[in-house]
Amino acid sequence: MIWHLLSTGERFTDLGADYYQARRDPERETRRLVYKLEVLGHSVTLTPTT
Repeated sequence: MIWHLLSTGERFTDLGADYYQARRDPERETRRLVYKLEVLGHSVTLTPTT
């Protein structure tokens, strides 16, 4: 990463802690979290927000 920044002159932009999970594929993250809750013994019902 350092080589790329120095060789191209680009500035570093922090994409945030959740970039690779929630922001890239929110449906996949939702399925993952529902699965984790079900494994812990919870029943999950999702309702969309308005």
